[in-house]
Amino acid sequence: MAQHDGSSNLADGEPIQSKHITHQPAPRIGDLNGAYSVYSRMRDRLCSAVRGRDEVIELVIVAVLADGHVLLEDFPGSGKTTLAKALGDTIVDDQPNDDIVSLRRIQFTPDLLPSDVTGTTIFDPNTNRFFFRPGPIFAHIVLADEINRTTPKVQSALLEAMAEKQTTVDNRTRRLDDLFLVIATQNPLDVAGTFPLPNAQLDRFLFKIRMTHIAPEAELEILRNYQQLRASADRDDLPRVTRTEILDARRVIENQIHIHPAIHQALVEIAHATRTHERILQGVSTRSLVLALSALQARALTHQRHFVTAEDIEAMANEIFSHRIEVAPGAGDATSLIKECCTGALERLAASTMGRA
Repeated sequence: MAQHDGSSNLADGEPIQSKHITHQPAPRIGDLNGAYSVYSRMRDRLCSAVRGRDEVIELVIVAVLADGHVLLEDFPGSGKTTLAKALGDTIVDDQPNDDIVSLRRIQFTPDLLPSDVTGTTIFDPNTNRFFFRPGPIFAHIVLADEINRTTPKVQSALLEAMAEKQTTVDNRTRRLDDLFLVIATQNPLDVAGTFPLPNAQLDRFLFKIRMTHIAPEAELEILRNYQQLRASADRDDLPRVTRTEILDARRVIENQIHIHPAIHQALVEIAHATRTHERILQGVSTRSLVLALSALQARALTHQRHFVTAEDIEAMANEIFSHRIEVAPGAGDATSLIKECCTGALERLAASTMGRA
């Protein structure tokens, strides 16, 4: 297979090449302390690069550790792309591959084609042979910028990749990297020239995060120190994390963060409440409950716990479930409905926890 030359074109956007490790690989992570070190290093670098977004940064890191995709929504200029690029810069590839780079950015436009995302087969007249040129989807972090500005046909090109970490081109299936993660950004649907994302694709995003305006104090700090912030964007004094460390941390979180059966019961009750609510036309899927388990475990790690609590569900329920429900006309916003559906289940979970204490 011919190797991707990393050239830039309209579909790919500009490739951001991997930062290779030149020293000996770090020790493998095998416990929660090591996994928490991965989280804290990522948090420090992202908070240094993106100011006033601490809550959003925590959710994004939880998604990385939970092996889930993220959809960021807000109007242009709110820092969505900056955050995604800072995340790619935080990760070092300790197993370099010529076909895979740390971060690739795809600028979604109405004239984009599915092959511009997945790659295509090209004929080489010098050898009289066909070879596959990988698309920008072959990366650790894929920044799908303004994903709702392209047609549903192109959006669907991501479905197989996001669900199974593979892509099929010309009847051949190719595996993506184990770290493969999509950070998509979109503008609100009331902005001209946007297309609604298909429900099947929305369901593949672990989180949908609405990035509201930052606090005035943080905004003032950015204006006062703009030049210094730009100069210090790539800080060598803040250590990065490696691809292997993230994969190790995912394994540790899955195996060493305990989930009590009562947590499973609470999630099922929340899902049932969304499916039977009179103001919700479509409730959450079983897939969302499965994805929620890893997210809850990752959040428990960020709070230095080895078990999941009701507080973890309460803190992330809106980001996990709100984009997966279809609200009846005039029924209000999804956030208030998700909160309403969670209330009973969380109260029963708290009561059962007190009974076991």
